[in-house]
Amino acid sequence: MTAPSTPPAAPFDWIEEQRRTRAAAGLTRTLRPRPAHSPLLDLAGNDYLGLSRHPEVVEGAAEAARQWGGGATGSRLVSGTTELHAQLERELAEFCGFEAALVLSSGYAANLAAVTALAPHGSLIVSDAGNHASLIDGCRLARGATQVVPHADPEAVRKALGTHDGPAVVVSDTVFSVDGDRAPLGELASVCREFGAGLLLDDAHGLGLLGDGGRGAPHAAGLAGAADTVVTVTLSKSLGSQGGAVLGPAHVIEHLVNAARTFIFDTGLAPAAAGAALAALRVLRGEPERAARGRDVALTLHQLLTGAGFSAVRPDAAVVSVLAPSPEDAVSWAAGCRAEGLAVGCFRPPSVPDGISRLRLTARADLTDSQVAEAVRVISRTSPKGAISAGS
Repeated sequence: MTAPSTPPAAPFDWIEEQRRTRAAAGLTRTLRPRPAHSPLLDLAGNDYLGLSRHPEVVEGAAEAARQWGGGATGSRLVSGTTELHAQLERELAEFCGFEAALVLSSGYAANLAAVTALAPHGSLIVSDAGNHASLIDGCRLARGATQVVPHADPEAVRKALGTHDGPAVVVSDTVFSVDGDRAPLGELASVCREFGAGLLLDDAHGLGLLGDGGRGAPHAAGLAGAADTVVTVTLSKSLGSQGGAVLGPAHVIEHLVNAARTFIFDTGLAPAAAGAALAALRVLRGEPERAARGRDVALTLHQLLTGAGFSAVRPDAAVVSVLAPSPEDAVSWAAGCRAEGLAVGCFRPPSVPDGISRLRLTARADLTDSQVAEAVRVISRTSPKGAISAGS
């Protein structure tokens, strides 16, 4: 074969064009290593209950590492299941009100496992337009067909289910990660039961904050333990650790053990993370007031921000979203906050489905009233022109 007269481009030259496009749109993302003891007031992470550094949680991780080693050593079905994993699954299922639980290496993996294993070929997945990326990716990987419906719209779900004859599952966050608003779980459950569809709920932002003592949004909605409801949670937010889990009827969990690829082929959750999550769960069980305090801090942030003239979505759990005039303004605003000692999240397209950039604040149960007030003062001092009227 004759070599081409013009040498071909290097195989990854196309990346440079994408880099320029991202930079021009103000969408370049960078990694920023966090020191062990940051001086910043943190409203960016997801440590909703302030448990990641709780002495009992830290000791739970350390003791698990001493006893079981630094890693799980293999997949859960080979050597990666310890007595600690089994105990965490039992206590998590009991706390949240479900028959059984299955722990995976991340909340992302838990959502991929649940969606793909519960939506076989010939089934229909009805997915909320505001769902987290992990649910969206699960829908893309599943063999069933996916229909995306408008955000938090049970009637749209009803119409979608009415077009399908066969197995179906409705997939939704319980509390949406961008604006912190709550899904209409009761109405969704009623629609699912009307058509005999399953309901799969991602309670990443509800566990530890909603329900009796933080047992989660499904518990608050009366869906805990329901035969037609499966719930995923993360161990990395309210429980201050790492990992994820699927909760539901025992036969559903047994099916995931045999069918969910992100469970079967992934190394098990590190024992230290399982030990930390179990310790955090026990702290929450003994201190249920942490859940109410987390919600109260979020509501106070919202009241102070809207009182200062900002457009902020009223939180249903711990996430408080403040609209920014543009992606560039959101980035500079977050940087200004950091320069004044406050860490906040910055959400821009494509992370936000509606294309509106935001500062994303996360309340923590361990924040004091004076820290909350100081955070609002910093946000006000550093706000870009037009931020107060953003979205109005």
